[in-house]
Amino acid sequence: MKFDRNDENYVYGFIGKNVKKYRKQKGLTQAKLAELSNYSKQFISNIENNVHQTFSIGTLWRLSLILEVDMYKLCIEEKEKEGIL
Repeated sequence: MKFDRNDENYVYGFIGKNVKKYRKQKGLTQAKLAELSNYSKQFISNIENNVHQTFSIGTLWRLSLILEVDMYKLCIEEKEKEGIL
């Protein structure tokens, strides 16, 4: 699902991309990240693939700890790659 930049749900899309990027950098599969975080593989997949999946700040915090990345880095929109600049 794609959201307009002015929609409050837009943020989930780029957070999902960042979760996927850092998960891969750490060499984890979705299944392993799910196991380590006590979430389902489907939940992780939905986050990463921009299936409309809401999640809490607590979830974001937990994932950042497992991925060993500052939480704010999961919230950075990479504008250059998406041609938004």
